[in-house]
Amino acid sequence: MSKEGLVYVIPAGQYGKEGVLALLEQHPEIKFVSLVGIDLAGNDTDEKIPISTFFDEYEKFFNATAIQTDGSSVVLPGIATLDQARVDMKADPGVNWFVDYNDGNIDCVTGKPVGTLRIPCYLKHATGYIDSRSILRNTVDYVGEEVLSLIKKHGIKGININPDDIAKIVFTSATELEFWVKTPSQDVATRLLSVSQKMQEQYWQRTHGLVRTALEQTVERLEQYGLEPEMGHKEVGGIKAQIDDSGKLIFVLEQLEVDWKYANDPVQAADNEIQARIIIREVFRENGLEVTFQAKPITGVAGSGEHTHVGMGAILKNGKFVNLFSPDNMNKDFLSSVGYGAIMGILKHYEVINPFVSATTDSLNRLKPGFEAPICIVTALGGETPDVPTRNRTVLAGLIRDMDNPKATRFEVRAPNPFSNTYLILALFYLAALDGIKYALGKEKDTTELLAEISKKQGEETGYLEKDREYRSEVDVFENFDEEELVSKFGKAPATVWENLKALSEYPEKKAELACEAFPARLMDSFKIGALTRWALELQYRIIPDNLEKVITAKALHTDADTNPLEVERWTKINNLRTELGRDTEKGLSIFSRIKKALGEKNYDEASDLMITMNAKMDELDALYYEYSHNAF
Repeated sequence: MSKEGLVYVIPAGQYGKEGVLALLEQHPEIKFVSLVGIDLAGNDTDEKIPISTFFDEYEKFFNATAIQTDGSSVVLPGIATLDQARVDMKADPGVNWFVDYNDGNIDCVTGKPVGTLRIPCYLKHATGYIDSRSILRNTVDYVGEEVLSLIKKHGIKGININPDDIAKIVFTSATELEFWVKTPSQDVATRLLSVSQKMQEQYWQRTHGLVRTALEQTVERLEQYGLEPEMGHKEVGGIKAQIDDSGKLIFVLEQLEVDWKYANDPVQAADNEIQARIIIREVFRENGLEVTFQAKPITGVAGSGEHTHVGMGAILKNGKFVNLFSPDNMNKDFLSSVGYGAIMGILKHYEVINPFVSATTDSLNRLKPGFEAPICIVTALGGETPDVPTRNRTVLAGLIRDMDNPKATRFEVRAPNPFSNTYLILALFYLAALDGIKYALGKEKDTTELLAEISKKQGEETGYLEKDREYRSEVDVFENFDEEELVSKFGKAPATVWENLKALSEYPEKKAELACEAFPARLMDSFKIGALTRWALELQYRIIPDNLEKVITAKALHTDADTNPLEVERWTKINNLRTELGRDTEKGLSIFSRIKKALGEKNYDEASDLMITMNAKMDELDALYYEYSHNAF
């Protein structure tokens, strides 16, 4: 197999029609085209359209008449229904196109792997464009126009810039991708992992064997695709691998992270992330390793985040880039008025952003104290003076700034995970930022006033942020506040998907402030329907059966012949828990049955409450059974 001269990326705007077709003619190993649309859950479509069709019907791919799909089979609930299911796919010429190669299928003529040209697209329904990519594209266009209009009318406090010199507003966006790798069919030693993490044995350690090879190849391949990788490294999770008699690693279980360069176009940033995930999966698979992007694949140890970086700048008519979050005097101010407004908007509206960020049980399992994952709606800016940076890892959104590089100023939002729909959350971050910028610039607040407002104490009245909340902490919120104080100051974190989704109806004014033509309320509602459906189905048909299997397995080491009074007492506790969780009796239904009954009746409040109870009792059962089983000899 030869990989010499392969085309990995067709950069946006580099070729016109004739150039693209000429390039493809020179590379007959590229045999297929796939239009990549993104539904509201973040799933990407993939087809195998013969390249000849692309040659014959080129224009049709760009006016949404070449290819269509069944919208009722992807996540577009309440919109692409069975009686209105047709969705047309419109190719996007404004972003990079990637070529996906199949090393298992070699072209007999060229000796090269067969390639599929993946062209990102929009999904067009009878009711309009309904996909995640179109939402983000329309949002950044809308927010850009609004911000430019505000700057021209009010100027920016903290930045000396002539609004008439601005050609356009741009949005710098990036994601970091954490993931776990393991040898297939491997049992997870949770307690070994937990101890290793607490002993800080893994973070940025040297990688070995297959993991090292796959990580190096991943970084190399990201570079081939033009994603400009910054680094790949070990993360905090993992245990030392085992080696068989031949010197081969046979017990791999490690957490890694890969980062690549930001993009000035959020749509391109989100497209890059999908391509990065494909590359990571394929490279590690080629090395015999399994990758999971789950937010919390292993209970009790570090989950995988996807910290999302949000920035905003202006391209001047002379071509110069100006970071709109950075003040002229980095020693005097943390942020410009645009920067303050942006973070205030995101924090104020986070209750109705969170359902889109954490839409699965897995994602909420990650957001727990003790694992460097945020549960509080709070930011950190830095020390008492702006020249002291923050690295507070317990906050939702931290200010990233480099005193020597004002272009780098941005916010790192720490709650997203690898299964968050990056298109939608970036759209919501920028819509929320716009609302705060409207306040900061419209009220012509100076940077001192805005700093005071975001640093407000609970009970202080301000013009924009809520009176009974606090929004800034420069200390570890888990170490310095108890649970009651956390809820009082920063709000109650949702424990289930249902609790999270309820915010969309409990905060109608916040939802209304974000909903607009770019991201209409009907698409927000469609997302909610899909997320609720997936939560209910997963709870009934995956989580409960998995828990039932654990309840049944808990009897494996018990024997009635054991007369040790202590063990009899321990087993009695275990068996009572098993019965309460999974066995219906004449006294009533088990917790599992009650959850299923509540879901059948669409009583989601009760199902959610029972799920919380179930989780606590499963944790208790696990701890009791571990203690019991390790005393059985």
